[in-house]
Amino acid sequence: MFKRLLVPLDGSPLAETILPAAAFLATHLEASVVLIHVIEPDAPSAVHGQRHLRTAGEAEAYLREVAMAAFPPEIRVETHVHAEKIDSVTKSIAAHVTEFGSELILMCTHGKGGAKRLLFGSNAQQIASLGEVPMLLFPATIGSPAPFAMNNLLVPLDGQPEHEHSLPIAADLARRCGAALHLVRVVHTYGDLSGPWVQSSRLLPGTTSRMLEMAVQEAQEYLDNLAKSLGQGQTPVTTEVLRGDPAQVIGEAAAVGGSDLIVVGTHGKIGTDAFWSGSVASKICLSCDTPLLLIPAAATKSDKKTAPETTS
Repeated sequence: MFKRLLVPLDGSPLAETILPAAAFLATHLEASVVLIHVIEPDAPSAVHGQRHLRTAGEAEAYLREVAMAAFPPEIRVETHVHAEKIDSVTKSIAAHVTEFGSELILMCTHGKGGAKRLLFGSNAQQIASLGEVPMLLFPATIGSPAPFAMNNLLVPLDGQPEHEHSLPIAADLARRCGAALHLVRVVHTYGDLSGPWVQSSRLLPGTTSRMLEMAVQEAQEYLDNLAKSLGQGQTPVTTEVLRGDPAQVIGEAAAVGGSDLIVVGTHGKIGTDAFWSGSVASKICLSCDTPLLLIPAAATKSDKKTAPETTS
């Protein structure tokens, strides 16, 4: 589980929306936190309509103030200001993930449209393209950061065993945070079929409908078996088969069910494989306001060594 969290901050109140979630996770996971700010070359005087941090002194004072205000005293919080010459802010943040041995990156999504601006703009692609470190994406809000709690986790699954790598992490996270798990799988309806299914449905509508009905039953059996495999521990586990377009119905289910977090396994490297080519995970980012935890497959396959703790 995540023992070292990296939280990039740009000095704006919008970016600080992530802080309650960072404090919650650090407390429940007994993790340390690294707050980082990268000084931009020729930095503008304002960002997101707020005063921008333009010097190392300003940034250091800001990060220390945030560390004291946002985290309980028992949490180890380090601050780091990168003031050396850089090619880009995102490349510098990506490099610091390795430098600090971080196991989870926490970032806010800025602007209307949730993660669209963050994930599909050039500013975050370098970070996401690492593909080995999970990312928690949190929708930014105007005003004081709202308290964060984790009572319900939604875990979308597609029925493929090789894509179940997010489930052990979600189960462990739920156990440590006292949350319930809700496992879902989506089966298309007749009206939203795509690809080869469209032609088949036109030629064999009755057969296609029966196949979809069978798929619903198989999906429920699949989820029930996964729920049983999690054991009879203290973590409540529920299952549900959803119908429709996967990204849309997953987002709706999260909103209706009051999910605090969606845990999504991504295929291969987040930035260079399926995630950037229109996968379900990327579409959920675009359409959903629920915080999203992306678990790349590589994160569960490699035993990364944690870098020695440093202070700055």
